[in-house]
Amino acid sequence: MEPPPAAAAAAAENSKLRHVEKDVLIPQIMRDRAKELCSDKVQAFTKCCQETGLLMVVKCRQENTALKDCLVGYYSDPLFYEECKTEYLKQREEYRATGIKKKRQKLTSNV
Repeated sequence: MEPPPAAAAAAAENSKLRHVEKDVLIPQIMRDRAKELCSDKVQAFTKCCQETGLLMVVKCRQENTALKDCLVGYYSDPLFYEECKTEYLKQREEYRATGIKKKRQKLTSNV
């Protein structure tokens, strides 16, 4: 049996994920993207919390539930995970090729 060609071996090596990548870095991308996709609910919850102050626990339940449902919907979607994994692998490949780390865009939201 012949060993795989160099290109195939390199591609297989590049698609392997370390523990920290699976459990920390990709979920971080998922959280950031989910917050962007649920931005209307994030803004509604933030606005409710700012307007009600200490009573936010009671008064903002509906907004909080809507936000959690939106975020959990993305977190539990296997296709969304694969999209974020692909995005991470592209970033990692670019970093390994250039040595330049791409700066992540921070959200200005309070959540």
